Amino acid sequence: MGEKPMTALDSIARVRILTEVLDGWANGIREHQPERVASYFTENALFQGVAPTHSIGRLGVITYYDSQPVGLSPAFQILEHRQLSDTTLISYVDVDFTHPDGVVIPVHLTAVLQYVDASWLISHYHVSQVE
Repeated sequence: MGEKPMTALDSIARVRILTEVLDGWANGIREHQPERVASYFTENALFQGVAPTHSIGRLGVITYYDSQPVGLSPAFQILEHRQLSDTTLISYVDVDFTHPDGVVIPVHLTAVLQYVDASWLISHYHVSQVE
């Protein structure tokens, strides 16, 4: 699920990795498959959606996305990205979550990805709703 990390990934490689992971995450949400969404997170991921509480681990991600409406559709744009280490990327992303009734909830997302067991996975996910 991604390119093997090297000492320094160029911008194109970072965007490719981030897009691959976020596309999988978004498609899982669109298809209302919470377990699939959670598969893009590390086992001990720190997760903070728009709910008032956070969770640790994939079960919290599953619970959160299972409670979201069927037909929810995220569209994202990667605004910034950095490589923090050989196995860690950080990104700042704008996401519009469109609900089935057409209401759009815009958020800013900070996502940290780690290279674990030959895959890039989200280890930290935090959104803040744009008012």
